[in-house]
Amino acid sequence: MSSPADQPDLKAMLSDLRTLVDIESPSTDLAAICRVMDVVEHWALDLGAETHALPGGTRLFNFGTAHQVNAGDEQPILVLAHADTVWPHGTLQTMPWREDGDRLYGPGTYDMKAGIVGLFHALRALNHQWPRGGVQVLLSPDEETGSASSRAHIETAARNARAVLVVEPPVADSHNLKTGRKGTGHFSLHFQGVASHAGNKPEEGASAITAAAKAVLEVQALARPEIGTTISVGLIRGGSAVNVVPAECVLDIDLRVSTLAEAERVTAAVQAMTPDDPRVKLTILGGLNRPPFEQGDGSLGLFEQAQTAAQSLGFTLGHEFVGGGSDGNFTAPLSPTLDGLGAPGDGAHASHEHIRLDRWPDHVRLLTRLLQEV
Repeated sequence: MSSPADQPDLKAMLSDLRTLVDIESPSTDLAAICRVMDVVEHWALDLGAETHALPGGTRLFNFGTAHQVNAGDEQPILVLAHADTVWPHGTLQTMPWREDGDRLYGPGTYDMKAGIVGLFHALRALNHQWPRGGVQVLLSPDEETGSASSRAHIETAARNARAVLVVEPPVADSHNLKTGRKGTGHFSLHFQGVASHAGNKPEEGASAITAAAKAVLEVQALARPEIGTTISVGLIRGGSAVNVVPAECVLDIDLRVSTLAEAERVTAAVQAMTPDDPRVKLTILGGLNRPPFEQGDGSLGLFEQAQTAAQSLGFTLGHEFVGGGSDGNFTAPLSPTLDGLGAPGDGAHASHEHIRLDRWPDHVRLLTRLLQEV
């Protein structure tokens, strides 16, 4: 058991969190995201970090790391965080910062500004006694939209890391850590048919909607939920008027897979689709965005370390394989990865987003211990 002196300063953490939450940072506004990153970079500089602005908006903070990781160097611990949220400007007017008992509400609190704050309080607790190889923190600007600009930086850093810790929030309700995540993908199927008058000359038309309707059933039949493969046609757009044979239709499809083999199977099947009517042309865009974070020995070994640390700190800890993706999906094939090390709570992307003030300090203590021991 740790002594009360080891407890993080909750009042100071809340002050830092309020600073970040008050800067609304939707993924669509890089300038706003940069304002969040500037605050965090100031915290990093106060700890003596080397800081770097990478192409695309990602920031890299090095704590006690070598200038360059060579074959003989100790590899650093890599920590992943993101500064963007799903919430548009003005959300604070309808979802204001508020405390209600042991819950703290506000946009971006749970996903994942409290994770950033907890990380920096864990780093401060190390008192400049950095672990062997040091700590690298990558703060990305676009996790919520697929990490297009940050993915290459994340993968490069992961290849040089001995372990990756992700300060996304733990599982809601159970507060378990995440030792695996489904891969995520998106397909957009564009059908181009032939328009005609639905009453006078229907035979001259080639319905894009009819072709798309058949494709909906074909695509959803590829799902294998018993092994974690789910497919949802979430959006359909088509037609121009009720009395016109529709010339255009678009399907937007969500894909979730537990293994790379399943991603390859579904992708091949979608790419092979052909409308029955040769007059309808099909264009297929998209594919797998995040590879599966497959639950393996590396992530489970890190969890066992975390579980032992939690027990010594006086609380119990579990782990789960979850459906949503994170930047940990990119690192898991490259380095042992443990996710869910942010602030406990609930309501990611929902109006009841909040963190648990009664549990947050324990998870910061856990992160501190992992930075010391991994």
